[in-house]
Amino acid sequence: MPKKGFEQLNQRALKKGEKTFANPRNAAAGSLRQLDSKVTATRPLSFYAYAVGIVEGRELEGSQYDRLCQLKSWGFPMSPEIRRVDSIEEVIRYHQMIGEKRESLEYDIDGVVIKVDKVDTQLQLGFVARAPRWAIAYKFPAQEEMTLLNNVEFQVGRTGAITPVAKLEPVFVGGVTVSNATLHNADEIARLGVMVGDTVIIRRAGDVIPQIVSVVESRRPADASPVIFPTECPVCQSKVERIEGEAVARCTGGLFCQAQRKEALKHFVSRKALDVDGCGEKVIEQLVDREMVTTPADLFRLSAGVVTALDRMGPKSAQKLVDALGNAKETTLSRFIYSLGIREVGEATAANLAHYFETLEALMTASKDQLIEVPDVGEIVAAHIFNFFREEHNLAVVNDLRDVGIHWPDIEKVADDVELPFEGKTVVLTGSLSQLSRTEAKEALQKLGAKVTGSVSKKTDLVVAGEAAGSKLTKAQELGIEVWDEQQLIDFMQR
Repeated sequence: MPKKGFEQLNQRALKKGEKTFANPRNAAAGSLRQLDSKVTATRPLSFYAYAVGIVEGRELEGSQYDRLCQLKSWGFPMSPEIRRVDSIEEVIRYHQMIGEKRESLEYDIDGVVIKVDKVDTQLQLGFVARAPRWAIAYKFPAQEEMTLLNNVEFQVGRTGAITPVAKLEPVFVGGVTVSNATLHNADEIARLGVMVGDTVIIRRAGDVIPQIVSVVESRRPADASPVIFPTECPVCQSKVERIEGEAVARCTGGLFCQAQRKEALKHFVSRKALDVDGCGEKVIEQLVDREMVTTPADLFRLSAGVVTALDRMGPKSAQKLVDALGNAKETTLSRFIYSLGIREVGEATAANLAHYFETLEALMTASKDQLIEVPDVGEIVAAHIFNFFREEHNLAVVNDLRDVGIHWPDIEKVADDVELPFEGKTVVLTGSLSQLSRTEAKEALQKLGAKVTGSVSKKTDLVVAGEAAGSKLTKAQELGIEVWDEQQLIDFMQR
C-alpha cells in the first residue's frame, strides 16, 4: 500500500470515527484478509509483479530479469528499482543506494531481495523448508530511537502467561508512533536492568515489533524505581507461579481469571476450534464484562432475547449468533480437543491425539507414557495434557460442554492390518476449494493417513491445488511434486 494511499485511508477512518491502521503493512494485510471483497476494492492497494510460474502458449525467458522484462511488456506493473548486477560489490552498492533513497520511495520497504538470475540455476539450487536457496532478503538495519519508560503494566494471556508491557513516551520510529513495547518476562527485565523513569532505546525489529534493546543509564533520574514482577495476578489476584526451567510466569486462576476467561473463550469459538460465525472478540468481551458468560458452556445457554442486549446486536444478528452456536455443537473430536486451549496443543497435535485415542474418554484417562506414544507429543506436551485433565475445574468445563450437547461422530477404527492409502505421505493444500472447505479437505486427508502441512518442500508427496493457487503450486512444479486438483481428491475419497 503506497504511503499516500495509507494516509488517505486513515484520514477517512478518522472522519468516520473508525479505528486507524498502525502502518501500511498492516493496512495491506488487513485489506487482503477482508471477507467482503467490496471493502477490499475500496482500499488503495497496489501490485508489483516479482515472479512468474507457468505461462501456457508462450515461452518464458531463461533469466529472472528477462522474465520480469517480459512481464512488463505484457502490461504487468513492475518496480522501477529492479536491477541486474554482475558482482557482490554491485549488490552491496545497490543495497546502500536503495537504503539512502528509502524514505523517498512511494511505499515502505525493509530491505532488498537478491536472486540468482539464471532460472536453470535456481532449479538446481532448489528450496529448503519454506525458502529458496537461490534468493535472500538483505534487510536494512532496524531503526532506533530514544524515549522514556513511564510505567510497566502486566497483561494476562489465554494460558495465564503474565507479560510485562512497557508504557513509553510516544516516539516516532520506523514510520509508526510507538507507545508500547513488550518486555517479555522477568529474565528480560533483569537482563536489561531497566527501571521505571529510565531513558531507553527502542527498536522496531523487522520494522514491525517494537522492543527495548538497552537502557541509557547515564540519563537515569534519581527517582527511578525498580520494576516489580507481581506475585499475584493483576486481574484476579490468584497466585502467580513460575515453573522451574520456564521463563514465563503464569496466573493459576484458570477460568476464574477474567483475562484468561476472555482469551479462552475467544480461542474456543475461533475458526480452527468450534468456528462460531458472528462470535468475534468484541462479542466475547461484552459477554464476559456483563457477566453473561463465565464458561464455554454458558455460550450455548444464551437466547436471542438475551443477546440483543449487546451493543450493535439487533434481533436478526442475535438470532444468527444463537443459530451459529447451535450449529457449532456438532464438531469433530480433534476440533473439540483444540478448542480446550491445552498448552502447547495446536491444531496438528489435537488431530494426532484424536486419531490415536479415538475417544475423549481414552485421552482424558491416558498416562504420560501413553501420551508420549502419540506422534509429535514429547514429555513437556504430554505433561501439559496429563495435568490439564487432572484439574477439577477443567473436568467440570469438559463435562458441562458435553451436557449442553457438544458432540462429534465416532472415529472409525482402522484395523491394524489395513494400510491407509496416504500413510506416511505429506500433503499440502493450496488455492481456493469450491466443493470442500479447507477444513473438510484436511480432515479427509488425515483420515486417509496423510500428514497435512502448510508449506511445500522436498519432503512433500502431493499438492492439492484449488483455484488461484499461487507460489506453493509453482514451487511444487519446480520440485517435480505430484499435483492434484480438487476433483481428483474428491474422486479418490469416494472410491
